[in-house]
Amino acid sequence: MRKYILLLFAIISPWLVMNAESLDSLYRGGAKVVDLWPEGAPHDNGIDYLNPDLETKRIYKPQMHVFTVKSKTPTKAVVLMPGGAYEVLAVYKEGFMWKQFFNREKVATIVLTYRTPNGHHEVPAEDVYQAMRLVKQHAEEWNIDTTQIGVLGFSAGGHLASTVATHAPTDVWPAFQILFYPVISMSDELTHKQSRNNLLGNNDTPELREYYSNELQVKPFTPRAYIIAADNDKVVPVMNSIKYYEALKKYKIPAEMHIFPSGGHGFGIYPSFKYHEALMKTLSDWLHTF
Repeated sequence: MRKYILLLFAIISPWLVMNAESLDSLYRGGAKVVDLWPEGAPHDNGIDYLNPDLETKRIYKPQMHVFTVKSKTPTKAVVLMPGGAYEVLAVYKEGFMWKQFFNREKVATIVLTYRTPNGHHEVPAEDVYQAMRLVKQHAEEWNIDTTQIGVLGFSAGGHLASTVATHAPTDVWPAFQILFYPVISMSDELTHKQSRNNLLGNNDTPELREYYSNELQVKPFTPRAYIIAADNDKVVPVMNSIKYYEALKKYKIPAEMHIFPSGGHGFGIYPSFKYHEALMKTLSDWLHTF
């Protein structure tokens, strides 16, 4: 039996490697890869990001993976921030797998492998701001409209996107935000505690919890939003989305929200999500309203 298992493993293992490589090529293929900090980042998260180790330690090198769009005129662009509780990054279902959708919509896709905070709360947003600056610097080369660069985040990445949408310096203020089942609040009754612990770590204070409770940080010039969540999400309470939507409407900021009755958490772009077609249709329609 043991010999049979070893033989079967020997046969299957090369296929698994080839399959993984083909999937990686399929999703990442054609990307322009740009390092965010070739000369070093301003803040350190205590992780050696210059030597990434995706398999065992989930260390991600801070990079942009840029997929441009063929168009006679400059296009919108969206910077994607995968989720993963501020600990790992779901780079496929909440990153690379979206390039085909946005390509059809004539939107340049920038998948961001941002540094996880490891208790250093400044680090993830710092990476997004740098990515936004680099996109603007390369806008002519990549045929991107600098006034139409938005952010898209999933779960903890949704918290990061909403942080950028409420805290960004004026030179990198996003034009729009798209939030999938986002963590929004740091309050005990709403937050996803693992995400909060990874973001704030030993620096957790009431002041930082308020600062990163983005439903409290909406401003009159916070950008328009598209928000999607599932009512039966047991990981991130759907009230995160609702409270943020209410804060946006307080300032009369254009916003569209869809709360589907089921789907749980982390459905991403998977067609197995019962409301996948409705999601894709409403998001497509929304992107063409501005």
